[in-house]
Amino acid sequence: MSRSPVWLAALFIATLALGTDEFVIAGVLNTVAADLGVTPGAAGQLVTGFAFAFALGAPVLAVWLDRYPRRLVLCGGLTVFVLANLGCAIAPDLPVLFGLRIVAGLSAAAVSTTAFAAAAEGAPEGRQGTYLSVVTAGLTVALFTGVPVGTWIAGAWGWRSTFLLIAAVAAVAAVIALTTMPRLPGAAASTLATRLAPLRRPAVLRMVAAIFLCGTGGLMFYTYLGPITVHTLGDDNALPILLLIVGLVGVVSALLGGRLTDTYGPRRARLAILGGHALALGLAAILVIVGAPIWLFAIGIGLWSVFAWALNPPMQASTIAAAPEAAMTAVSLNISGLYLGTAVAGAIGGLTLDHFGASAIPVVGAVALVAAWLVAAPAIPTRAEPQRKGAPQP
Repeated sequence: MSRSPVWLAALFIATLALGTDEFVIAGVLNTVAADLGVTPGAAGQLVTGFAFAFALGAPVLAVWLDRYPRRLVLCGGLTVFVLANLGCAIAPDLPVLFGLRIVAGLSAAAVSTTAFAAAAEGAPEGRQGTYLSVVTAGLTVALFTGVPVGTWIAGAWGWRSTFLLIAAVAAVAAVIALTTMPRLPGAAASTLATRLAPLRRPAVLRMVAAIFLCGTGGLMFYTYLGPITVHTLGDDNALPILLLIVGLVGVVSALLGGRLTDTYGPRRARLAILGGHALALGLAAILVIVGAPIWLFAIGIGLWSVFAWALNPPMQASTIAAAPEAAMTAVSLNISGLYLGTAVAGAIGGLTLDHFGASAIPVVGAVALVAAWLVAAPAIPTRAEPQRKGAPQP
């Protein structure tokens, strides 16, 4: 398994499809609104429906599905996801499309939590962080490949063809997983109380709070990068290049986060990355305030991307270490925290932009990340045998 983890490619492809489905609406919003005869604001609720279904559904589905084998849950979730996107491709009106987006969000929540849990459980000794980083990379790649390609296809053959593409990619992931994924049994013998144990673990809740603050601070900066670019450079002509930098650096940094986790342990990795993230946003704030030239601003964006996308592997590994007997539930709570943080980032970022200007956004984000560092700083107590002296702390 460690020599030829073809099934890991299935997890990567699956999260690539999930990420594309989540973000692609932004690229086809006006087309969907015009075709269905609704306002862009109404069509924008398709994003809200998917995101809230994902965030709220992840922990509930994780508790319910944790007892089943990972391959069964993953392939079943991908099947529902494929059918939901095929339905989106033929939806006659906005209410039907909205309902199908909720179904897609729920199935995506099940697939995502299972993918992270399977990567952690199926990884060879000492490579858990690397395997988790591959799953994370699928979401990052979607930002600069899946979304642009989906938007281009929508422009060429209509927005409905985008959902056909997403369904096809998810179907490929399901086939690969079905034929290559190792047997990873769920927590079939555990009680409901055991599966709910992460909800009672202070260490798990601290990691969820930390990832929530990370989503609030870091993704606030990403969400409002357009207005920030205009404030800094005078226009947004460089925005496509900056977004490309974010995506390209993000893939490498996601893998770097996994390597750091394996080498130094989850605690050292998360604190180094969180601290670097806060410092990078602080530097970005200075560049925005002084109106840095484009080359320097681009370097600042690239530096921020290194830390922003490297965070998920050590945070997921830390959360799993806090509740190893209910890994899927713990991971789902972490994912929910990130998505709720993303939602809060949009709201707080909008208020900050309107009342204090674009230059205040990275400042607020840096403050949130400092708070995340403080929350994540304590070591996670384990219920396993004491670690040998000098071993990495979770």
